[in-house]
This record gives sequence, C-alpha cells and structure tokens, in this order.
Amino acid sequence: MSRLPLSDRLLSKLLAVLFVMALCHSQLGTVIAQKPNVLVILTDDQGWGDLSLNGNTNLSTPNIDQLATDGASFDRFYVCPVCSPTRAEFLTGRYHPRGGVYSTSAGGERLDLDEKTIGDTFKSAGYRTAAFGKWHNGMQYPYHPNGRGFDEYYGFCSGHWGHYWSPMLEHNGEIVQGKGFIIDDLTDHAIDFMKQESEEPFFVYLPYNTPHSPMQVPDRWWNKFKDADLKLHNRDPKKENQQHLRAALAMCENIDWNVGRLLKTLQETGKQNNTIVVYFCDNGPNGVRWNGGMKGRKGSTDEGGVRSPCLFRWPEKIPAGLKIRDNGAAIDLHPTLASMAGIRTVNDKPFDGIDLTQLIRGVSQNTTDRVIVSHWRNRISAKLDSYRMDTAGKLYELDADPGQYKDISDIKTEVAATLKAAIDKFKAEVTPGYDDDQRPFVIAHPDYPLTQIPARDGKAIGGIKRSNRFPNSSFFTNWTNTEDSITWDSEVLSSGTYEVEIYYSCPEGDEGSEIELSFNDSTLSGRVSKAHPSDLVGAAEDRYDRAESYEQNWTSMKLGQIRLAAGTGTLKLRATRIPGNTVMDFRLMMLRRK
Repeated sequence: MSRLPLSDRLLSKLLAVLFVMALCHSQLGTVIAQKPNVLVILTDDQGWGDLSLNGNTNLSTPNIDQLATDGASFDRFYVCPVCSPTRAEFLTGRYHPRGGVYSTSAGGERLDLDEKTIGDTFKSAGYRTAAFGKWHNGMQYPYHPNGRGFDEYYGFCSGHWGHYWSPMLEHNGEIVQGKGFIIDDLTDHAIDFMKQESEEPFFVYLPYNTPHSPMQVPDRWWNKFKDADLKLHNRDPKKENQQHLRAALAMCENIDWNVGRLLKTLQETGKQNNTIVVYFCDNGPNGVRWNGGMKGRKGSTDEGGVRSPCLFRWPEKIPAGLKIRDNGAAIDLHPTLASMAGIRTVNDKPFDGIDLTQLIRGVSQNTTDRVIVSHWRNRISAKLDSYRMDTAGKLYELDADPGQYKDISDIKTEVAATLKAAIDKFKAEVTPGYDDDQRPFVIAHPDYPLTQIPARDGKAIGGIKRSNRFPNSSFFTNWTNTEDSITWDSEVLSSGTYEVEIYYSCPEGDEGSEIELSFNDSTLSGRVSKAHPSDLVGAAEDRYDRAESYEQNWTSMKLGQIRLAAGTGTLKLRATRIPGNTVMDFRLMMLRRK
C-alpha cells in the first residue's frame, strides 16, 4: 500500500482537524441561533372579555385570536387587580408585596432594588433586551428599566399618560417627542428592534398603555364603534357607559391591528418559528362592560378583576390550539420563559410562581392542588382549582357559578379550610409592613447620567395645587407666592455637578420670576426668562371625558448647574421673586451629570 509523504500526511491531518473545528463551530452557531427570541405583549386595563376569542361578538380581534389558534391558551390565568403590581409580578415571578409595590403612583409603584427581573435573567443569558411602553415600576435609575435588565427603553415610566398623540416620552432617560398615536409608535420601535441583524436573540417586553384612559383612539377604529349597536352587555347593563365602552372596544381593535403588524414582522424576517410570543393583560376591565358574567372589574380581587387571557405561541414547539385548564398566573412567566428558553434565572430569592413549560408544551402537569393568591390594598382572595374564596371568606365554584352568587363554604368545608389557611399564611408572611415606605427618591446615580424628577413625585407646599388628584401624569399650578415650594424627599447617590433643566409653561406677562433650587447646603438660582403660554391639551381627542389630568405643550429651560453632595435631604424648588401673577406651571425637572 502506497503511503503519502510525511508532509502530505501532516497536511491531511491538519485539514481534518480544521474541518472538525469548523463543523463544531457551525453546529455551535446553530445551537446559539436556535435559542428562541421572546416577545411579551402586556395590555393595560383590557379585560378577559375584551377579545373575540373569548366570545365577545361586540368586537373582532383576529390577530390576537390567531395566537390561540396557533399555540396555547390558558382558560384561567391570573394577574393583579391593578397595573403596577401585575408588572412587578411578571418581572420578578414573586408576589408584588415582597418587592415593595403597594401603590400605583408617588413612589409606591417602585420595585425594590434587591429584586431581580426577567430582564436581568435574559440579559445575563446574552439576549438583546428592550422594553417599549408603560413601565410603571419606578422612574429614577436604578428603578428605571435601563437599571432592571433592559438595554433599550422607549415610553413612559409613569402609571398613565395624559395624551396619546405625539406626546412627550423618553428614550433611555432622554426626553423625546413621540410620533403619532402612541400604540402605533411603540409598535414601530419594537418592530425596528426585532428587525435588527444580530447574532444575539432578542427579548422584547411591550407593555401597551391602552385601553387605559384617557379614552383616545384614531378615527379608523373609533368610526366603527361610535354609533355601534352592541349586543353583549355587562351583568348589570344599567351601569354601562356607552361612550366609554365603545372607546375601549375601539382601542382593543387598534391593539389587535398592532399585534398583527408584530406577527407579520416575525414572518417576514424569518423569525416566526423561533420566537415565543406571549400575550396577557394586567387586570380586569377599566369599565362596566361584557366580561363573561364574572363578578368584579379593575381594582377588585373577585374573578372579573384578576382573570386575564394568556396566550403562548411558539410554532413547532407548542401544540396548535392547545387549551390549558390548569390555573396559571403572572408570577409564573419569569420561571416559565427562562425554562422554555433553556437559560438560568438570576433570581436569588424563591419564586412564588412555578415553571409551566410542560403544560404549555402539551405534556401533563398536575397543578390542581395549587393555590394562587390575589391581593390589593389588604383585600385578598385565593384560587384553588375551580374554587375561589373572596376577601370576605365566601367560597364559590366558578365553573358552575362564574358570577359568584352562591357561597358554598359550608358545603365544601375542606376546600374552604385550605383557602382560608392560604390567605392567613399570605397575610402573615407576605403583607406585613409592605406599604411602610421609607425609601427616598434616588437621584444622581453614579451609573446613569440622567435623573428625571416629575411633579408626580413631589409635594406641594403652600398654595400650589396639583392639576389632578391622580398624580401620575399631573403638573403643579397656582404657584403665586414666595412662601410656596415643591419638595422631594431625595437621596443623592453620587457627588458631582449637575445641569438642571425644567419643563414648564408660563403665561405672557408672567415671565421674570426668580427661582431657587436647593439640596442641603447647595443652592442654584435662576430666572424664568421666557414666557411659554399653553392651553390644556387632550380634551379634543378624548372620546369620553377623562378623570385624570390634561397635559400642556411644555417647553424647557436650563436653570444652571448645581453641585450636589451625596446624602439624603430635601430637594426644594421655590420662588424668591414673582413680578407677575404666577411663577409657572411645573411638569418635571431633569438633572444631567456634567
């Protein structure tokens, strides 16, 4: 047998080694490429009954319905009665009181900094992470999305917003102006992010802010509903407000159209089969409308206040049309999505949620003995299989009695005892002290150059008034006296020099007020040198009279630079001279590290 020369044999072996290395690299690349993308869509104040897939013939939501046709849908999935707690439970996989979330505004919506989020988990696993929309779990870094595992953020951090057409928003801490109707705009940003060419998979969190009020929606959707004769009604139809109801349905159809745009993008980019899409809502409906005859709406711990649709699509991984009877909850999404993606969570605290991957993949997983607790402002209910115990201790079997009319606690005594014990345990272990908030507002963090300090988080001293009793998208007005001031209980984390910018309006003839910003021993004086008159904005676009504050067309001015020393204290804004009738209407202040 002839043999190759030594040099040829060495060359042949080298080529073989290089071939194997290339093959391994190719296979490794395939494995990396197969790590799934994740798109999580969360809507705001949309109830279980606000989808045609759940039997509502008053509207049509074909794109959202298609997620259920193509994948798995939970029959019973549970969230919190209001916005910020549900967001906290999704982010952490833990009941919201554990993370210090006890309110929807003025700091009570902040998620404690020792909690790890789903953004942290996916970012640590090499994902490109982004959030677009209503954050509602803290504004100042590191409560800000950029400090909670999300590389990219566009939207607003407050609990609701005052105007939905080209509003003032933020992009990674910078104040920007939105483009067009806000839901369309948020979707545009999500689409752009998903289209980016990258070897890294994406994790996109898309928390829409509709159909939360103000009830604003483009004519394209409103025109279908403005005079519609609706066939399905609430269990108490006399309490329905037809204009509010119609606006909500129109907003839901706008959401559906945008979901269709997202799904089309996944298909066109070839990412459809390797993307997990999740769709759910943050609480029950924000008005009296058809909701399957259930008792309760937003704010209630009854079934109608906490039951949400939850849809999972992952082609070729999740059986099409799978209907899941087991109970699921927002607390399950962090551990479940991490498991489905094949990554480890970075959570160093025990989850309250469980991994539901087997259920969603169509494999039997018995969770019928599981209790899910619903809580808001010390109203507590609990769910076990098909039973719910309400906050008054009454027990209902929801398959037979979805409206919670018949108390069966004296019949199903063992079930009642189990749920009562779970509620008592929750009260003893989860809720004590959760709303005793001693956290100052964190400003001037060393890892972030910007701090947004809104009127929402401030306190008015003297005659200054808040524009509305709901703080989230409000401003301060009636500033007419040098004894008046606006204060924030604050903690400066990093000593340094900061440029101060104020967003305001001021009538013609009232310009010229001299103002002072102080924090402990530091002061900065400036002058409102330019008038900027503005009417209230938003009423013309409202389909129904709002309860929240209107907006204005704000402008900004540079007040100057202030040297801040690290420590706690009171940040105070006051006027030292008022030559006109008023100082300004104040919306927010921005600190920028120099």
